[in-house]
Amino acid sequence: PSPLAFLLILATVAVVFRVTGARALLQRTSWVILSVAGAAAVMAVLSGTEQKLLDIGLSSATLVALLIAPVAIIAHQIRRRGLNLEALLAAITAYVLVGIAFAFAYNLLGLLSPQPVFADAHEDSLAHQLFFSFTTLTTTGYGNLVPEGTIGQTIAVVEAITGQLFLLTAFARILRGATSPREDMKPDS
Repeated sequence: PSPLAFLLILATVAVVFRVTGARALLQRTSWVILSVAGAAAVMAVLSGTEQKLLDIGLSSATLVALLIAPVAIIAHQIRRRGLNLEALLAAITAYVLVGIAFAFAYNLLGLLSPQPVFADAHEDSLAHQLFFSFTTLTTTGYGNLVPEGTIGQTIAVVEAITGQLFLLTAFARILRGATSPREDMKPDS
C-alpha cells in the first residue's frame, strides 16, 4: 500500500476502536505497532522514500490493523443484543475488512516471495489481490486468478473457509437478534 493509503487505514482503525469501545489492552498494543508503522509512513512520504523494506513493513502493519478492526467490531456486536441497522452495518464492515486483510496477506506474500502470487504471469497488483480476495472470500472463484505456490493456495483455502464461517455466524447473529426480545420492548415489572 502507499503510505497515504496506510494512514487512511490507521484512521479507519481509530474510528473502529472509538465506536466499538475496544478493550484498553487491545488498543494500546495495536497502537504501539501501528504508531511505529505510521511514523515510518509519514517519514516515507516526507522523504519520498520508496523501498521494499518499507513496503513490507507497511503491508505487515496494514494486515495487523485489518485483522484487529474486525475482531473489535465482532466483540462489540457480541456484547449487544437486538438487531438494528448498526448491527447490520457492523457485520458488513467486518466482512469487508476481513476481505481487505486477506488481500494484504497476498500483498505481503508477493513482496516476500521471488515468484508471483498468481499463475500465468498476472501482475501482482493490489487491485488483482483485492479482486482475488473478495472472489475467494465469497467463494465465487471466477478462476481467472489462481495462486501460484503452496502458501498462496493455503491462504486462499483459509480465506474461503473464513468467508463461509463468517456468513454462517453473521446469519445466526441476525436470526438471534431478530427473534430475541429487545430490552426497550420488554414490559416493566
